[in-house]
Amino acid sequence: MEKKQIITIASAVILLLCVGFGFMAYSFQQKSAEHEELLKLAEMDKREMENEYAQFAQQYSEMKTQINNDSLIAQLDKEQQRTEQLLEELRNVKANNAIEIQRLKKELATLRNILKSYVHEIDSLNRMNERLMNENKQVKEQFNEATQTISTLTTEKESLSEQVAIAAQLDATSITVKGETKRGRVAKKIKDVKKFVISFVISRNITAQAGNRSIYVRILKPNNEPLTTGGTFEYENTTLEYSIKKDIEYNGEQTPITVYWNVSEFLSAGTYRVAIFADGHNIGNTTFVYNK
Repeated sequence: MEKKQIITIASAVILLLCVGFGFMAYSFQQKSAEHEELLKLAEMDKREMENEYAQFAQQYSEMKTQINNDSLIAQLDKEQQRTEQLLEELRNVKANNAIEIQRLKKELATLRNILKSYVHEIDSLNRMNERLMNENKQVKEQFNEATQTISTLTTEKESLSEQVAIAAQLDATSITVKGETKRGRVAKKIKDVKKFVISFVISRNITAQAGNRSIYVRILKPNNEPLTTGGTFEYENTTLEYSIKKDIEYNGEQTPITVYWNVSEFLSAGTYRVAIFADGHNIGNTTFVYNK
């Protein structure tokens, strides 16, 4: 082979090697640049996650100041602590730790859904409280108007706290009394009365506490003596005998009640009075007359 050919081949080989090394260097530089770019994106993603965790923790803190429910506050406090713990874990994780970043991202999605549920629950509670406050305000306004109307008929004045207590008292309305014969027919004469049937309605009252109530009914004869078997209850620092006791469960809604008194003694003609009591208050009264 001639010297000139050898030089030509060697030059070509050297050129190819240079091109190859150049391409490898370029590829390495490109991959390095791509890796750097991915790392920057990972860092940005991590910072966004940290910000969102921090925002969630702050929201839990703010929500606790908006409610008075101890049980719900305890739940919010628990979720806030969990969020702060996960935020601390995220801060200690490197951005290129894909497995841990993915785990904390799933935890973040779960926390987001939990937070949304609490936001909805607290919003519902606040709307309910606002509605109840408005209703309670209307009741108080109505009560104050009624108090002004009857102020000329009473000499006793009650304090504001007593007015609120009165607004929460039960009220017996639509009181009816009928005497029945032993066959269950309406008795027209007092001598035929074998049973008194007393019906009334406990009115709806959203300010009254729900729960079990004892209703006491006193039937007073024309001589003001009660029909009674000896049972008693307390009323205005005194003890009264009742005719009938009825235990009910009151839930704040209108509640119809019917009670019975079986006559076992002589009854005289005249005006009879019925008084109804609950929670230490006289909640309703009526009269009925038998002439003979």
